[in-house]
Amino acid sequence: MAAQCVTKVELTVACTSLLDKDVGSKSDPLCVLLQNTSGQQWYEVDRTERVKNSLNPKFAKKFLIDYYFELVQKLKFGIYDIDNKTFDLSDDDFLGEFECTLGQIVSSRTVTKPLVLKNGRPAGRGSIMITAEEVKDNRVVVLEVEARKLDNKDFFGKSDPYLEFHKQTGDGNWVMVHRTEVIKNNLNPVWRPFKISLNSLCYSDMDKSIKIECYDYDSDGSHDLIGSFQTTMSKLKEASRSSPVEFECINEKKRQKKKNYKNSGIVSIKHCEIIVECTFLDYIMGGCQLNFTVGIDFTGSNGDPRSPDSLHYLSPNGVNEYLTAIWSVGMVIQDYDTDKMFPAFGFGAQIPPSFQVSHEFPLNFNPSNPFCNGIQGIVDAYRACLPQLKLYGPTNFSPIINHVARFAAAATQQQTASQYFILLIITDGVITDLDQTRTAIVNASKLPMSIIIVGVGGADFDAMEFLDGDNGVLRSFSGEPAVRDIVQFVPFRKFQNSPKEALAQCVLAEVPQQVVNYFSTYKLQPPKNPAA
Repeated sequence: MAAQCVTKVELTVACTSLLDKDVGSKSDPLCVLLQNTSGQQWYEVDRTERVKNSLNPKFAKKFLIDYYFELVQKLKFGIYDIDNKTFDLSDDDFLGEFECTLGQIVSSRTVTKPLVLKNGRPAGRGSIMITAEEVKDNRVVVLEVEARKLDNKDFFGKSDPYLEFHKQTGDGNWVMVHRTEVIKNNLNPVWRPFKISLNSLCYSDMDKSIKIECYDYDSDGSHDLIGSFQTTMSKLKEASRSSPVEFECINEKKRQKKKNYKNSGIVSIKHCEIIVECTFLDYIMGGCQLNFTVGIDFTGSNGDPRSPDSLHYLSPNGVNEYLTAIWSVGMVIQDYDTDKMFPAFGFGAQIPPSFQVSHEFPLNFNPSNPFCNGIQGIVDAYRACLPQLKLYGPTNFSPIINHVARFAAAATQQQTASQYFILLIITDGVITDLDQTRTAIVNASKLPMSIIIVGVGGADFDAMEFLDGDNGVLRSFSGEPAVRDIVQFVPFRKFQNSPKEALAQCVLAEVPQQVVNYFSTYKLQPPKNPAA
């Protein structure tokens, strides 16, 4: 998976009813933005201009901040009355502050909250309003390209052509930005339509040179250049199906050798359209809710929870690998769910009162209301149910996947990008119902949901790696392929000695792209227009 480009968010700040610290005039406020690295370590990101004589300032300078979905990014906004020229704020009057996460701001789009003093008391009637906006160029170019009468480079059969698109960097070098598929044995190829971001293709500059090269593919890697040409986005944009834009494909070496050389074929741009695609933050700021569900493995292979070598054993400070995984992932996702009520289930245990084996039981034993209040609620329900269960087996994933899929299927009736479901399954091992789980995942890949599997303990997790489609497309037992990769698996042991944020960073990094892929595939728009 290629590294995601960093999303930049612009924060605009305004305040009302600030404390008045100046005698004979009003406060001269400034806002400073601090970011938390770890523990109580805060560092200054930036500060706004000072607004003279105002208790209701609207700061013109905006804060530009890198946004990462998979991190909890803690922010603190401090308001100071500036009465001197020193940079140090410790000698200025403090008018109040507000602490939150960047996730809380982007999921609300605008946050209005009271300011508090250092002791936690209200700073008079002072309040702060923070508005988030994504800084982006989300224009995408859709291209349909074909060619005719290409030179034949093969002794046996015909050329196997493909195209490469290159953009020119500031220092004059060419960088490849797209390669089409190879079309075998064809001198008049029609390539599949494709999309590429305008920024990737030409730095969003309509007049910047784009070089297109046509090659004959060879399996040994010694691809032969058929020919090339240069153009710009302005020129490509003129193409339409009734009036394609055509270019002669020129091979310079051939042109120098042959006197009557005309070209090595014609490349025809049949269709070129610039469209605007929604980003992850467009969906979030447009009202999309991320619904978080937890499934916990209570099979016998975990070991007796009362024994210190059990994976369900609660250490003297009340934690284990299951709880650490819930906290790590849940703390990020909770900012994107307004009611913060999360369903939590167990599987593979005998449950009271009859002690029948269940593969999808609510941790709070309340089937009509399996919701827990916040991440702490999941943790409390887990601790409370543990002594009442008999760990058993087998390890069946499909019932819980199908349970969440039913809700995701119901959400598709709304015809907007209003809900997306994330299922976190924490397990100690070898999956029993692999065929049913494969089918459940393939069916779920058509729905607005992603599945995160965290493997705890030291078991063999080969089957989990197989479910994570990074090494090829997952297929159901009957051979149906998943329409998109929705499973992310990580073994917890990889993160045992890492900072607590590392697990969430790894398992959640792919979620924004999965959300965008789903909603854009089905052409679903956010419930509210984020640009409005």
